[in-house]
Amino acid sequence: MVQPMPHSIEPMLAVPGELPSDHDRYGLEVKWDGIRAIVHVDGGLRVTGRHGADYTRRYPEISDFGMKSAVIDGEVVALDRHGRPNFVRLQRRMHLTDPEPLILERYPVTYLPFDLLYLDGMSLCDLPYRARRSLLDELDIGAPPYFPGDSGLLAATSEQGLEGVVAKRLDSPYQPGVRSPAWIKVKNLSITEVVIGGWKPGKGRRAGGIGSLVMGVFTPAGLTYVGHVGTGFTEEALDLLYEMLAPLEIARSPFSNAVPWRNRWVRPDLVGEVAYTMWTDDQRLRHPVWRGLRADKLPAEVTR
Repeated sequence: MVQPMPHSIEPMLAVPGELPSDHDRYGLEVKWDGIRAIVHVDGGLRVTGRHGADYTRRYPEISDFGMKSAVIDGEVVALDRHGRPNFVRLQRRMHLTDPEPLILERYPVTYLPFDLLYLDGMSLCDLPYRARRSLLDELDIGAPPYFPGDSGLLAATSEQGLEGVVAKRLDSPYQPGVRSPAWIKVKNLSITEVVIGGWKPGKGRRAGGIGSLVMGVFTPAGLTYVGHVGTGFTEEALDLLYEMLAPLEIARSPFSNAVPWRNRWVRPDLVGEVAYTMWTDDQRLRHPVWRGLRADKLPAEVTR
C-alpha cells in the first residue's frame, strides 16, 4: 500500500548525556557541527529546517541524489581546509537565500545524510534505526558510516577536534519532533581558564542582573576577547558574581580587540573556568559552559 509522502516533518532530536553502558544496543555517529536539514525528493527537490523553514534556495549544493521519492534527514556543514565542520564558515551562508556564485565558491557546504524517513511510497519512521540505516547505506548517497557502541568513536572525534558523537538505539523508531532519550548526544569538552572583562545585562528571569560574562585571555596584544558565556550558572552563582563585579566596573573595555554587543565593563581581576567544545578559527570558544571562579589563578596566568 502506497503511503503519501509527508509535506513537512520536524527532525527527531537527541538528549544530552553520557555514553550508555549497554553499548551493544547502540550505534554511534559523529556529531556534525552544522544545521539540521530534511531533504524531500518527489519529482523535485525541497529542503526544510527544524521548524519547516524552506532552505532550498539557501543551499543549492544539495541535490536530489537521483531518487524518485524520498525523505532524508541530515546535516548541512561547511568544511574547513582540514575537512572538519566549521560553524564560523557556515554562518557565512546561514542567512543568504540566494547566495552569489562567489559566496558559493568561497564557502561551499556539504550535506551529510544520516537517516531515511520515506522511500518510494513507504514511510520508514516505524522501522528500527538499524533497518533505516541499512536502507540508507544501500542508496550509496554519501551517508557517513555509523559504528558499534563500543568502537571508541568518542575518543577518535576528540583527537580530530570534532564536536562529539550521537549514540542511537539500534531498535529505536524515528520520532518526528521529539527529543528522545533513544538518541543521546555526547560532546567532547575541554576545560580552560578565562578572565572576566565584562558582562552583558540579562533579560527575562535574569533582568536586572547578569545575562552572560565577557571572557578573555592574555595574548601579546593584551587581554583578548574570546567569547561570551551564558550557560552553566546557578542563581546563587549569578548573584555572587554580580556582587563581586559591581565594585570592579570601569568605563571602557579592557579588551585589546573589538567585542560585540553592549556590555558593562569591569577591571579584569577575576578568573573563571569554562568547559568548551573547540576553539574556532577566529579564536572564539565554541559552546562555553561556566564551571566556576578560580581564586587560585591570577589573570596574568591565563594565556592562549
